Amino acid sequence: MACPLLKLLLLVGILVLQVIYTCKATLIVDEKDEQRRVSEVMWEITYDPPKLDMNMSSVLNVSIRIDHITAEDLNDIRMVQLKSEREHVAWVENGTILLRSAADASDPYNGTFGVVGNFLGQTNLFVELVRKNGTTERVPSSNLPVIVRRQPRVIDHVFTGSVILLMSILYINFGAALDVVALKQIARRPVGPVIGFLCQFIFMPLLSFGLGHLLFPDNYELQLGLFFTGVSPAGGASNIWTVALGGNLTLSVAMTTISTLAAFGMMPLWIFTLGRKIFERAKLGVPYSRFAYSAIGLVVPISAGLLIQRYCPRFARVLVRILKPMSVILILFIVIFAIITNLYLFELFSWQIIVAGLGLPLLGYCFGFLASHLMRLPLADALAISVETGIQNTGIAIFLLRFALEQPAADLTTVMPVSTAIMTPLPLMLLMVGLRLHARSKQRNEGSLIAKDDTSPSINPSM
Repeated sequence: MACPLLKLLLLVGILVLQVIYTCKATLIVDEKDEQRRVSEVMWEITYDPPKLDMNMSSVLNVSIRIDHITAEDLNDIRMVQLKSEREHVAWVENGTILLRSAADASDPYNGTFGVVGNFLGQTNLFVELVRKNGTTERVPSSNLPVIVRRQPRVIDHVFTGSVILLMSILYINFGAALDVVALKQIARRPVGPVIGFLCQFIFMPLLSFGLGHLLFPDNYELQLGLFFTGVSPAGGASNIWTVALGGNLTLSVAMTTISTLAAFGMMPLWIFTLGRKIFERAKLGVPYSRFAYSAIGLVVPISAGLLIQRYCPRFARVLVRILKPMSVILILFIVIFAIITNLYLFELFSWQIIVAGLGLPLLGYCFGFLASHLMRLPLADALAISVETGIQNTGIAIFLLRFALEQPAADLTTVMPVSTAIMTPLPLMLLMVGLRLHARSKQRNEGSLIAKDDTSPSINPSM
């Protein structure tokens, strides 16, 4: 036992050092704003209203007044225009500012422009000068903050409620199928849960932090979304996939329960230590009540299933028989409904978001299985630990981000949990198909061997 334990500790140490080194290399680079030449003109620019708060696909008018324009300022200017820093969020309709001639330059400029809210996010409008030689300059103190939000929809509430209902029913089935004797044995020798805990709350937070800084060095919203996904406990879908792949369901449920309860302390610990930089920029508070609701939502249905197992054994056996098909139906429902309800987020998807959403669970699967293999655990236990490590409770991450942040930051940060939730089943689906094909091929080979053995005595009966 000592040799595998030393190998595991050595592997964890190497991976932790690699992630810390990567994070340090990204953090030592100072974050610099986009370099933009600032004009020396002393114009005083005021907007009415001083801040725009609008919905997607809407148009609002903004009035602009420019004072202290001098004739010298206009001598070398070819064009003045009102522009947006992020035009995919909001843009200005016909933003050209028509100033008067140099002779009338002392008069203030007054104009009105239409601003189109294109997609959720934040941006700034600013006044830009175009010199006759083609260079552009930004007028200082000419920013107009613009926030584009998304109106809440009924389908969002329907999706959340239906998932909670179906997960509650499924966990009742899990409780009915739970082997209490095996659970007590796991408690006496908690090798599997300890490995799962280390993978879940040591490796995954470090991995999500490193990936966030590598892939999104200048976008704290995506860093925050990925980091919250990485520090979240194991997801309920881990139990579903453990059943589908033939893993140890009892161990999976035990680890899910432990990680959910441990998240009360581990999530704040990571947020206030390694995630302090992102946390301060996001100004996020930790809503402990969400963790309590999650733990209760897990324990209560399982307890109900255990009661059914003890007092209604026949009904419990029926629930166990429908566990696998119901698991598949629930997986398909969550994936398909999540895509339908969050189609607008696909406009933000880039190759970095796809890589992060797929890389986080995939590396978690591999590390969890490798750690279990080094500890010489059975295949069923290794599968359970692998799935538990890779699958995060993206629902908790989404609820926490939407609860703690105001719009549109709440929607923007949820891009990463949604991406992770969509990408997480892909490696497991491929693995399940591979296992099914391997089992079918093995059955065919065994059937052909049996057929040959049955026909061999009839070749020469007289012998």
